[in-house]
Amino acid sequence: MLLAKRKIAHKLHSYEHDPRESYGLEAAAALGVAPERVFKTLLAEVDGVLTVGVVPVDAQLDLKALAAAVGGKKAKMAEVALAERTTGYVAGGISPLGQRKRLRTVVDASAQEHPTMFCSGGRRGLEIELAAADLVALADATVAAIAAR
Repeated sequence: MLLAKRKIAHKLHSYEHDPRESYGLEAAAALGVAPERVFKTLLAEVDGVLTVGVVPVDAQLDLKALAAAVGGKKAKMAEVALAERTTGYVAGGISPLGQRKRLRTVVDASAQEHPTMFCSGGRRGLEIELAAADLVALADATVAAIAAR
C-alpha cells in the first residue's frame, strides 16, 4: 500500500457496510467519529476536465467553489459510471488515493481543523485515518473551502 511504502502514519478502519445506508454518514456512525472528520470523495467535471473534490460527509460539494479552486468557470457532477471507470473504484468506495488516473484534487479546508481525517480506503466499509497534510501531499491536492452546509 502506498501509505506504508512512503512510511506515512495511518490507520485502517473497517466496518460492515449496510447497502441501505448512506456511505459517509454510515462510516462516521460505525466508527464512532464526528461526521465532520469523515470525508467523501466526489468527482465533478470542471470545464470538461474530471476533478476530485474531498468534502465532509455531512456537507455537499460546492461546485462553484470547486471550479474556482482549480481556475475553472463551470462545474457539474460527473456521471457515476464515468467516475467509476476513471478511478477504478465503485461509488461509495472511491478513494482520493490510488486512482487509475491521477486527477486534479481539491480537499476542503476544514480537513485541516482536525489532527486526523478519514477518507475511503477504496471499497465500501474501509476508511483510512491520516493527517490532512499527508493526504494533500500524496494526492498533490489543492486545499480550498469547497464544502457547502
